[in-house]
Amino acid sequence: MFKPTLLTAAVFAALTSTAYADSITGTVTDAAGKPVANARVQLMGASGETRTDDNGRFVLANVNAGEAELHIEASRFAHRNVHVDVPAAGLDNLSVVLLATTIETIDVKASPFHASATESSLPVNVLAGDKLKMRQAATLGDTLKNEVGVHSNFYGGVTSSPIIRGLDGPRVLITQNGLDAGDASRVGPDHSVASEASTATQIEVLRGPATLFYGSGAIGGVVNVVDERVPTDNNTRVEWILQRESVNNEKLAAGSIVTGADNIAVYADAFWRDNNDYSINGFAEAEPEADALTGKVANTAATAKGFTLGGSYLLDNGYVGVSYGRLEREYGIPGHSHGGHDEHDDHADEHSAEEAVFADLTQHRVQLLSELNFSSGVIRAINSRFAFTDYEHAEIEDGVVGTTFSNQSTEARIEILHRPYQEWRGGLSLHYKHSDFDAIGEEAFTPPSETEKLALAWVEERHFGHWLVQLGARIERVTIDASDVLLPDIGAHGDEADEHDHEHEHSEGSDFIRVFDVSHKFTPYSLSAGAVWDFAEGYNLGVSLSRSQRAPAASELLSFGPHIGTASYEVGALFTLDDNEFVLNTQPIELETANNLDITLRKFSGNTGFVLNAFYNRVDNYYYQQNTGLYAGDGHDHGDEHSNGGEGADEHAGELPVYLFTAADVTLHGFEAQYVWQLNDPFKLTLQGDYIRARLNGGGDLPRTPPLRFAAELAYEQDAVSADLRATRYMKQDRTAELETATAGYTLLDASVSYRFDVGSSQLTAYLKGQNLTDELVRVHTSFLKDIAPLPGRSVALGVRGSF
Repeated sequence: MFKPTLLTAAVFAALTSTAYADSITGTVTDAAGKPVANARVQLMGASGETRTDDNGRFVLANVNAGEAELHIEASRFAHRNVHVDVPAAGLDNLSVVLLATTIETIDVKASPFHASATESSLPVNVLAGDKLKMRQAATLGDTLKNEVGVHSNFYGGVTSSPIIRGLDGPRVLITQNGLDAGDASRVGPDHSVASEASTATQIEVLRGPATLFYGSGAIGGVVNVVDERVPTDNNTRVEWILQRESVNNEKLAAGSIVTGADNIAVYADAFWRDNNDYSINGFAEAEPEADALTGKVANTAATAKGFTLGGSYLLDNGYVGVSYGRLEREYGIPGHSHGGHDEHDDHADEHSAEEAVFADLTQHRVQLLSELNFSSGVIRAINSRFAFTDYEHAEIEDGVVGTTFSNQSTEARIEILHRPYQEWRGGLSLHYKHSDFDAIGEEAFTPPSETEKLALAWVEERHFGHWLVQLGARIERVTIDASDVLLPDIGAHGDEADEHDHEHEHSEGSDFIRVFDVSHKFTPYSLSAGAVWDFAEGYNLGVSLSRSQRAPAASELLSFGPHIGTASYEVGALFTLDDNEFVLNTQPIELETANNLDITLRKFSGNTGFVLNAFYNRVDNYYYQQNTGLYAGDGHDHGDEHSNGGEGADEHAGELPVYLFTAADVTLHGFEAQYVWQLNDPFKLTLQGDYIRARLNGGGDLPRTPPLRFAAELAYEQDAVSADLRATRYMKQDRTAELETATAGYTLLDASVSYRFDVGSSQLTAYLKGQNLTDELVRVHTSFLKDIAPLPGRSVALGVRGSF
């Protein structure tokens, strides 16, 4: 197996000769020449960083001689990268000028160049600092749902994951410190993302294809959760948070510590989260029955806990570190129940445990990260990343495990960055990923499979005056192997079937026409070219053009069974429909190919700023689930009971609509806009909106497309007090797929206030935040559960967090 640790050690041993300069000293000022205090000055690719004093002065000691890149950032100033040539005697009196900005420009760790969002030809969101702490939620999708261009597939608040520009599932890669999360969340919306926002330092969203360093799973974008589990310094710091929320009686406690001595850095974190079923203002079901529950959404309780331990050995030219994390999560699966509802609203909290289905998740994760920088030779830096993840979750009903999903994954990536040549900087990435996915049980809708990927990627960038040109290419080898692939006789039928045929088809539902093995090999490639033009001070224009290919996921190819989490009977693209019977697809399985154009206009200096994005994405052989109009049994004996409500519930009791993964050509286009105005010193106004149009080129619309959305936020920050008031308007969505229902528009009103104060050496922040303050009953169009699980009602959270 590919072992990045051995390669890293070998190269490190061969390149140990390092020349050291004395130091870099300098001053950071604003455009008027006034010093900028407490600015963070970091040496790219090394553990060294410092802060400016009250006079804007800084000192970086023990700096390698040769080319160096400094990153400087400060609150309310635009991020600045400075490239300097450091002589052996050191560099003195470096002068750096920062431009004031209302747009946050935080470093993006997902980029091998650690560039800020304003330096990318593709649009990037970064949620960090106090903003992240105020928006963190139990799920990743709900944490990011207010970011421009990002929506949530809201799954009862228990497993919700992000949607980027109308794309989710296997097209959006979820990573932890740049490596795949290694869970089963890309297989179905009822599978939880195995990450925790309460211990993250920042969350990055790369909108549009990000396949060059992350692979074909990132054809729609990347969400990278960044934490300090492998620390890069040993400056002692502690952060913690306690919170209580009203709508579901959620209790949260989390904390982290970084410390160490000499060349050793250590890290530890832990969290605990627990909540009950959440409250709503009305009925959970869109078409409630006479005895339906009101005021609660049943089976949305959850509990989670976890911890991480990590450590690093700090070198003069980088670090090498390892971490171990354990995550446990138990959560209800709303609508994933096979019994009836006999309780009335007065007994909502006594919902029978025998009726509810819940998931019990456990994940073990080991990560090894290293960054090594060299002052001489062709190689400038080697960044190595390795992760092993052992993930399992069981779906439990009546106290018995019904289905178990497991995923053992191994991933390794080595980035070899070369020294600038003809002013080009960049390098190669060698990337390996292996996933062993297994599903066993009555609702194992996809067979066991192994997916292996090996890829080589290349990226380069160069400044030409006011232009930054970015180029990249990637070629990948993807192999999908599966044994015991099933082609069952499910007796699928349409509405025209008579009662006699209906009963006969149910009785034959357990027969198998064929059991066989499959092996598919794909060679997707990706090409990207982008440019950023600084056409005026504080303005730039970004243009990106890419062609990205994706091999269909194992679940998209091989599925054949009831998926209760999506209320559908899923059939993969390996099969096709012939006269209401499913047979093997004799046509070749094509690669999904996206041709994407992004245009971004930014203003990031002065009292006003904006980011305007327009995108056009034509995707050939887009794999989506097409409603066949047929129904099949859900695999359970219901007796005389009816299925959960909804259209056709009586006629098709105990059945699910059959969806077939089909490849078609589609077009997605839209815009994203954000405008920020610093009205005066304490008040800031932010306006934003986004729109996605997703249609089949042959006619029709793709399902669960987010609606047009606008938001306005007024923020106040003065001395120790911060507050904000936010209104978000979601328009109606009536551009729907075949047999998909429309959703009405709605407005959400949120607010928060916090107060900072010191207790000894600790800084504490007490806060109060409210969501859906008008207590609207909201059905989210992007949710698989929109007709049975609306958004939570009015919620107020009280918390305190601290750091020292």
